[in-house]
Amino acid sequence: MALPAPLPPPRRALGTRPQLSDEAAARIRELIMDGRVRPGDYLRLERLALEFGISVTPVREALKSLRSEGFVVLEPRRGFVVAPLSKRDVQDLFWVQAGIAAELTARAARRAGPATVRELDGLQRALERAVDARRPDLTEEYDHLFHREINLAADSPKLAWSLATTARYVPRGLYGRLAGWPALAAADHALILAALRGGDARAAGAEMRGHIVRVGELLTAHLERRGMWRPAGGP
Repeated sequence: MALPAPLPPPRRALGTRPQLSDEAAARIRELIMDGRVRPGDYLRLERLALEFGISVTPVREALKSLRSEGFVVLEPRRGFVVAPLSKRDVQDLFWVQAGIAAELTARAARRAGPATVRELDGLQRALERAVDARRPDLTEEYDHLFHREINLAADSPKLAWSLATTARYVPRGLYGRLAGWPALAAADHALILAALRGGDARAAGAEMRGHIVRVGELLTAHLERRGMWRPAGGP
């Protein structure tokens, strides 16, 4: 199956830095998780290298890395192919994220002092301004900083590492393209912040869990609209 539709031009060439293959892997994850390439599509090394403005070697290394993560499979004499990705797979990714993020948030609620709450409050106000200005890029940046501040407050680096490992399956830059995500982020963060301000660990964890699950539902709906999965009973 040929690679569908010309890919959007890269924002910039990736260059020749040591982490080049990691950046290429992130771009390919984005193509997959955004539904721009689909299960069964072949990923042509030369085509991807041209689109990313890099050589074939880091693209090959990126695809090897993605193979170990289960994103692609290598078919002998045919090349790399996008691996099956079911609706349940996407839901499971967010189920895991939700559980870890909820525990981190509960721990943060028990430890967060006035300075942390003030920092979170400032980030929330900045996020709301970005939503009002219809700047999904800034919204996503403040969203990242908001979650990072909570994870730091939890003082549980191994658990935070586990969350980051799971969360990388959905590259930054994708959330801002999900219909309804900016408003959802602003509303859910306000509830999380209120629980943290009150030191209510149980409520803070529950609000974070619900938030992550709802974001997963938005991504699932996004992929459905892109035709990632055939309707039940379809051809």
